[in-house]
Amino acid sequence: MDIEVVRSRFQKHFNGEIGSVYASPGRINLIGEHTDYNGGFVFPGAIDKGMMAEIKINGTDKVRAYSIDLKDYVEFGLNEEDAPHASWARYIFGVCREIIKRGGKIQGFDTAFAGDVPLGAGMSSSAALESTYAFALNDMFNCGIDKFELAKIGQATEHNYCGVNCGIMDQFASVFGKAGSLIRLDCRSLEYKYYPFNPTGYKVVLLDSVVKHELASSAYNKRRQSCETVVAAIKKNHPEVEFLRDCTMEMLEAVKNDVTAEDYMRSEYVIEEIQRVLDVCDALEKGDYETVGEKMYGTHHGMSKLYEVSCEELDFLNDCAKKNGVTGSRVMGGGFGGCTINLVKEELYDAFIADAKESFKAKFGRSPKVYDVVIRDGSRKLAKVLNKHNLIERCIIHFE
Repeated sequence: MDIEVVRSRFQKHFNGEIGSVYASPGRINLIGEHTDYNGGFVFPGAIDKGMMAEIKINGTDKVRAYSIDLKDYVEFGLNEEDAPHASWARYIFGVCREIIKRGGKIQGFDTAFAGDVPLGAGMSSSAALESTYAFALNDMFNCGIDKFELAKIGQATEHNYCGVNCGIMDQFASVFGKAGSLIRLDCRSLEYKYYPFNPTGYKVVLLDSVVKHELASSAYNKRRQSCETVVAAIKKNHPEVEFLRDCTMEMLEAVKNDVTAEDYMRSEYVIEEIQRVLDVCDALEKGDYETVGEKMYGTHHGMSKLYEVSCEELDFLNDCAKKNGVTGSRVMGGGFGGCTINLVKEELYDAFIADAKESFKAKFGRSPKVYDVVIRDGSRKLAKVLNKHNLIERCIIHFE
C-alpha cells in the first residue's frame, strides 16, 4: 500500500492538513481450519497486504471519514445513536464505541484510508481495518489498552456493529503479527507462541477460485452441531471433556456406534486437524518444510472428504498443485469457495501458476486470481516528516 496515495487524498479532503499514518495487515492461516470453535489451535500470520489510514484530531465531536477505495465520505458522532448507515463506516464507528465502552476518551477526528487486501479472498480485510483504527485511536488518545484487548475490540466491532459473529483469529493475527513468524493461537486459553517461518527457496501463493458457494450458515451450523453431538457422547464416559480438542481417536472410536456416520466423520477431521497443527509447529522448529507441505495436503483431504467443505474448483486447484510438484496445498478458510494456499518451490513456481491458470480456465471458463504473500509485522504507526524538499522520512514504531 502506497503511503503517498493515502497522504494525498487526506490532504485533498481535509484542507491540506497532515495527520499520523497507521497500518495493519491482513492475514493467512497456514493450517488449522474449523478448529477454533472446537477449542483447538489456529496458525495464522500477518501478510504484506493490509489497510492504511491517516488520522488527525479535528477538535470537534464528529468523525469525518473518507474511503479512498470507495470514493465515499461519511460524518458521524460518537454516541450509540450516531451509527452511520454506510457499512464500511460502521467498522470505524464500532471501534470508537468499543474503546469508549472500555473507558477510552475519544474525540472527533478526520481520517482517510485505503487498502490492498483483496476483498473476498479470505485474507481478512475487515479485521485489518478494525485493527488499524483500534491501534491508532489507542495511540492517539493515550487510552492505555493492551494488544489483546485491541484484538477483542475488533472482534466486538464485528459482533455488535457489523452483524458478523466471528472468532478472534483474524484480529489477533493483524495486531500481533511478526515478520518471519507464524503464531500458534490456543483458541481455548488464548495463549500464543511464535514459530519461525522463513521458507527460503519457497514462495507462498494464494490461488483464488473466484467462487463463493454460499456457506450457508446452515451448513456451518450443522457441522458445528455434529462436533457438539460427539462431544456430548464422549462426555458420558469422559466427563472432563469440553471440546473435541480434549478427545483422542480412541475416544471417538468408542462412541462410533452411538453417533451418526456423518457426525463421526466430521469429528475425525477435527481431531486429526488439531494434531496436524502441532505437527507443523514441530516441523517449523526444525525447518522441515516438506513435512509442513505434507500436513497441508492432509488438511485439504480432510476438509474435502471428511468435513465436506471444499468444492469442485478448490479440489481442482489442489490436484493441479500435486501434479506440478507443489510442496503443500490446501483450501484456506471455512470452505465452499475462496482460495487455496500453496507452498511451492521457487523453481516450480512459474510452471505451476501457468498451468493452474490455463487448466482452470479451460475447465471453468475463467482464470484464478493469484496473490503472492510474505509474512510481515502487525499493527504499527508510520511516522512521516516532510523536509524542505518535500521528501519523506519514514519511521516504523511498533506497539510494545
